[in-house]
Amino acid sequence: MKKKTTLSWVLYDFGNSAFATTIMAAVLPVFYYDVAAVGVDENLAASFWGYSQSIAVLIVAILAPILGAISDYSAAKKKFLRFFAYMGMLASILLAFVGEGDYLFASFLLIIGTIGFSGGNVFYDAFLPEIAEEQEIDKVSSAGFAWGYIGGGILLAINILMILKFDWFGLPNATVASQVSFASVGLWWFLFSLPLFRNIKEEKKKVVKREKSYAAIGFSRVASTFKDLKHYKQLLLFLLAFWMYNDGISTIIKMATIYGRDIGIDGNSLIAALLITQFVGIPFTFFFGWLAKKISAKKALTLSLYVYMGIVVLGYFMTSAIHFYLLAICVGMVQGGAQSLSRSIFGRMVPDNKHAEFFGFYGISSKFAAIFGPFLFAFVGQLTGSSRIGIISLVIFFIGGIILLKFVNIEKGMEDAKRLTNDAEKVKVITK
Repeated sequence: MKKKTTLSWVLYDFGNSAFATTIMAAVLPVFYYDVAAVGVDENLAASFWGYSQSIAVLIVAILAPILGAISDYSAAKKKFLRFFAYMGMLASILLAFVGEGDYLFASFLLIIGTIGFSGGNVFYDAFLPEIAEEQEIDKVSSAGFAWGYIGGGILLAINILMILKFDWFGLPNATVASQVSFASVGLWWFLFSLPLFRNIKEEKKKVVKREKSYAAIGFSRVASTFKDLKHYKQLLLFLLAFWMYNDGISTIIKMATIYGRDIGIDGNSLIAALLITQFVGIPFTFFFGWLAKKISAKKALTLSLYVYMGIVVLGYFMTSAIHFYLLAICVGMVQGGAQSLSRSIFGRMVPDNKHAEFFGFYGISSKFAAIFGPFLFAFVGQLTGSSRIGIISLVIFFIGGIILLKFVNIEKGMEDAKRLTNDAEKVKVITK
């Protein structure tokens, strides 16, 4: 494992995590509620935010496995990563032009930015098994998330300072400071993407001459992968578990700030709490990488899901900024660990010759999962007039995920991947 390659891969997470912190989790939700959705009913503002998130991830979910298959066929993971990254960067910069009442424009840019962010991550994740040895994959995956916390947290801290002390930066008010913070995300993301684009070389593969369009090839390979999954029973079972619990996790990440604003917590407290989550997450992400070696990745992941169950139950009873701070600390303790261990567990059970294709399915699992959580939150909140009912309903995703995860045999999944990869290589040799 080359340090330069690993560092370049990690730095992309350092850069693009600013989108997750400043735009998805902290500043934009408050800006959306207080500025873009001015004149819109309070409950509807939270619902519009949830529906926008669902639309974005639905589009990504449909694209992810197709793009993964195409990137494997064309050996173009980095090319696709660059395309989606630039899409997210541009949307972030354009958010600087959203003003009062522009909630539809804000929703549109949120959707485009999320497609860029999540679509790019399909190809970014697919590089992990190529740059890390099997025994190092937990460590490298955890490092990516930990440095993502650091990078996202640093820019978020700068942006919070700029919003609270806008006059220090020569800005007229907090609204303009928020708009500038959105543009800073695009520039930050671009800067720290450059090492990956420059230093990581994609594994050379023989590209078969195309007789169909990339779209046709992509759809046919998606169908083929669906058929292949029956041979990877443990991998499929893990995907189902991941689909369940990640729905809850992604909804907490995307809806926490808008939920807090809806129940009366002031915007500055919400943003400060998200900053707490970022910096608590740094040591605990490394801790979960260490814990996985001590008690196994599966047990460490399960522990994090039990903590998440407690978070959504306590979230129902939350009434003050202090409560939100405490829950932010709890989220920071488990968020990076749950995500990094999920990625590394999946990476272990993926066949060597189908990294991008199967990480496309990992992407579709997470993205389709992310559709239902925000939609459920938005629908229940609109139906009952209370977002508290929506937040506690998320507990079902963690219960379902824990139950399914219990039956996953990671070692058996790794054996299946190696055996089927070897069988495929033998067939190639025979047919030559």
